[in-house]
Amino acid sequence: MSHKTSSLLALTVIAILTALSVFYASRLRFDYNFDNFFPKGDPDLAYYFSYRDKFGNDNDYLLIGLDNGSSLFEQQFLQKVDTLTRFMQQQPHVESVLSPTTVKSPIIEQFGYFEIPYLHPDEPERYTQDSTLIYQSRELVGTLFSEDATAVSLFVQTSDDLGKEPGDSLITAMYGEVERLGLQEHHVAGKVLAQSVFIEKMKIELAIFMSASILLVILFLWIAFRTVWGVLVPLVVVLLSVLWSLGVMGLFNKPIDVMTVLLPTIMFVVGMSDVIHIMSRYITEIGQGATKLQALRLTVREVGMATLLTSLTTAVGFLTLLTTSIVPIREFGLYTAIGIALAFVLAFTMLPAILLLNKKPNPRRARRSDLSWPMLLRRVYTFVLRKPYPILYASMGIVLVSLIGISMIKVDTTLLEDLGDDDPIIKDFQYFEEKFSGVRPFELHLIAGPGKSMYDLEVLQEVDQLETYLYQTYGLNFITSPATVVRAIHRAQNGGLPDYYTLPANEREMQQVQRRLAAYSKRSELRAVVTADQLEGRLAGKMTDVGSVRAAELNDSLRTFIDQHLNPELLQTRITGSAVMLDKNNDYVVSNMLQGLLIAFLVVAILVGFIYRSLRMVVISLVPNIIPLLMIGGIMGYLGINMTVSVSIIFTIAFGIAVDDTIHFLGKLKVELRKGKTLPYAIKTTIISAGKAIIITSCILVAGFLTLVLSSFDATFYVGVFVSLTFVFAVVADLLLLPVLILYFYRPKQK
Repeated sequence: MSHKTSSLLALTVIAILTALSVFYASRLRFDYNFDNFFPKGDPDLAYYFSYRDKFGNDNDYLLIGLDNGSSLFEQQFLQKVDTLTRFMQQQPHVESVLSPTTVKSPIIEQFGYFEIPYLHPDEPERYTQDSTLIYQSRELVGTLFSEDATAVSLFVQTSDDLGKEPGDSLITAMYGEVERLGLQEHHVAGKVLAQSVFIEKMKIELAIFMSASILLVILFLWIAFRTVWGVLVPLVVVLLSVLWSLGVMGLFNKPIDVMTVLLPTIMFVVGMSDVIHIMSRYITEIGQGATKLQALRLTVREVGMATLLTSLTTAVGFLTLLTTSIVPIREFGLYTAIGIALAFVLAFTMLPAILLLNKKPNPRRARRSDLSWPMLLRRVYTFVLRKPYPILYASMGIVLVSLIGISMIKVDTTLLEDLGDDDPIIKDFQYFEEKFSGVRPFELHLIAGPGKSMYDLEVLQEVDQLETYLYQTYGLNFITSPATVVRAIHRAQNGGLPDYYTLPANEREMQQVQRRLAAYSKRSELRAVVTADQLEGRLAGKMTDVGSVRAAELNDSLRTFIDQHLNPELLQTRITGSAVMLDKNNDYVVSNMLQGLLIAFLVVAILVGFIYRSLRMVVISLVPNIIPLLMIGGIMGYLGINMTVSVSIIFTIAFGIAVDDTIHFLGKLKVELRKGKTLPYAIKTTIISAGKAIIITSCILVAGFLTLVLSSFDATFYVGVFVSLTFVFAVVADLLLLPVLILYFYRPKQK
């Protein structure tokens, strides 16, 4: 079979697989599931899911804040609030709406039960009396009414785990009604909104990243090869590798989420690295007079093994993300590694096939495009020979300064850590923290002691102690619990007077409350705080988003208070909730990152050991790749950037890709040493020969990852900045520090 026939056959198979990839990629959808970011396998997660099954989800709600600027007690404003309330009550997927205009104070008398509204929107003459009653009711202030009496909020309970499409419909309907009513200053927060906004942002950013990457890669390819085919051929090969990767995701029904939205961009720039090394070597051989077939054979022989090893190290860098407990990060690592393998296959099947079928490049033009590089790289080598000690001392100084910076890094997360401070969602969350109770949920599981019930007075007195501590010391701004239910009924039985919003004073009063509770046992308000058997309860609250570090300190203090002041024979407790589960990711951040890096170091050590059979060379190869990681860690420390789950993946991604240049350098050096050259001359030839491809691929990687700084997600922005910086530091280390280390510390076997 001729080479031309083989090439056509290979391209036909690739075309069929590409058509299948297009089919499966077209099935991809965007998704943002809040629960996926909980640490899988953690024993507290199973407990939280069990708790949630009993009492419902703590984040299936929508908060609507409406600000009147001056006083909220204005008839036109309150009538609009009431209209919006009734509109939201009629929407699909809305379970209930707690609103200032519909909340009522129950009154229980000997002759019956009735409810008095706290607020009378249509009767302005009662506003003074209403405001007095409202601001004497602790449970209303900071929840439905702002403390400064300028704003109100609506609490909209949505269906459990509301999907994107019904969620989007609800958000659209709500915004439409708000606009129709002319409620100028409004603020919205909640999982449904965050889910909708995150997915829209992902769609926009995917298009921006890919467009910017393609334009930058075209620019660098033109600078490198100065021919149309030198730009188009690599571009087509890499675009197909991205398409195949998306096809694999579609095949396994993996949606695009906040992590995998980075995959096409990363695949694009990483896949280009393989292609550049092949193209660069091929053009060099053509420029030296080789035929197309000779040039390809030599290219595959000299670049093939190094490219296989670099693809392996890059894939391993991403596969180490499988050690994390967070599903989106694990899947991102897995599918990116699969994509890198596909990019390698295409680089060594499709690219040679196209080059064989394409017209042979002009040798004179190939030589001319290759001419300026040796001059530049000879200067680099001269600098290495003249300044070895300054290079070594500077490297040691950088390591020391970086370690000081790393010691300043804090591990801390907030609920919406991925969004920048100027994002509208963050501003709305900040509004609720300033004007109302906050947005961070607090959940405490209450379990009545042996032989006790949640509605026993002595058990409720323990809960009351807890609430006092949570309000005064812990920082909760709103609480609902079995005790708040009992207080509300006790007040209702005493004419609705605010002074009676207390627990019953004795067992006789408590028995009256218990009779009323038995009559209301099937009401949803009660089922949300006490189980049907009355043995378990829920204490839920809201607070400002203090961050995971501060929350952990507060939880430790709370446990100490419970141990010292509560009687376990009456009441047992356990802290749980979605906020706690997200905070638990902190426990895994550093350990997962170090575990992933150690695996990556081990794989690189094995590969370099396989090439050189030398422990000394293994150490030499790791040093220029560890220093850039220390540098970005130091920069993060000095800039005060917290180590979060999303930021921690930077290190394994950066190491897995940055080490590629080292392996290409060492692979070429091995080839030169086998030819019998002395070590200094082999290093010189390696810098001149491999240096061009190392610099070009590093520039493309830097440019590609820098497109991520256009993201409105903080984590994506930091991935773009710090991975790009790592490549810059790594290419400098590979061309300056690595040759010095090899010259001074490596002793090749004499032939």
